[in-house]
Amino acid sequence: MAREEAVMNQPTIGFIGSGNMAQAIMGGLLKSDIPASNILGSARTEATLNKLKSTFGIQTTLNNIEVVQQSDVVFFAVKPDQLLAVCDEISEAVADKQPLLISVAAGVTEASLAKHLPTGVKIVRCMPNTPAMLQVGASGLFANKAVNNDDKQLAERLLQAVGITVWVDDEALIHAVTAVSGSGPAYFFRFIEAMATAGREQGLDESTSMQLTIQTALGAAIMASRSDKTPTELREGVTSKGGTTAAALKVFNENGLEKMVSDAMLACSERSQELAKEMER
Repeated sequence: MAREEAVMNQPTIGFIGSGNMAQAIMGGLLKSDIPASNILGSARTEATLNKLKSTFGIQTTLNNIEVVQQSDVVFFAVKPDQLLAVCDEISEAVADKQPLLISVAAGVTEASLAKHLPTGVKIVRCMPNTPAMLQVGASGLFANKAVNNDDKQLAERLLQAVGITVWVDDEALIHAVTAVSGSGPAYFFRFIEAMATAGREQGLDESTSMQLTIQTALGAAIMASRSDKTPTELREGVTSKGGTTAAALKVFNENGLEKMVSDAMLACSERSQELAKEMER
């Protein structure tokens, strides 16, 4: 690997694994203030490395140890069932370099990572979501005790390149983050599907119904994010007593929408916990 000179006043960011989420973060970093010369990605095939080079212009390598040796921050972006083996592979290099480690692998706890890494290693667990690919993601973060305030600010700055970040003090709350934002986009996609189908059933053509549904979802989300009013207040603002919106909301309420959402998110959280336990075996 021909290593270009890094920009000295910027951290060097390494990625072990270069799948969709890693590439989303790489793209966000490049759109912020991190130059391509300060980003290094590893992958298992030359084909993937060539894609990274042509798409992002970053440094690449087939060697995970080299990523650690040359990085101030290392993102773990491999599949969860591969991560602990990777930790064993790079453990000695981590002991020497002492980088900040940020894991985006779902279900692999800090304790599991720590068993395969040197004592006192700095670990941040991150639960991102797929809108990070468009720099409008939401990431929940948890830091172990070795991570100091400067490390947290750095992790936050890097991940804010792809959306908002929130910290949780208890790692167990990552399961709740998974239920809200990690899996959350799928809930909204499902609701869009249902609304678009209902529009077609009432006579709209497929394209018209989908366009109206998606734009309505987008507009409502933007209003909720920019308004000083709560979602409840915004809903009440478009719900006239005895009107059309009230008729629709009455059906939602009668069919237990709130309980359905609560039950679905609980199922998501419980499955997240089950997967974490399976990874620890």
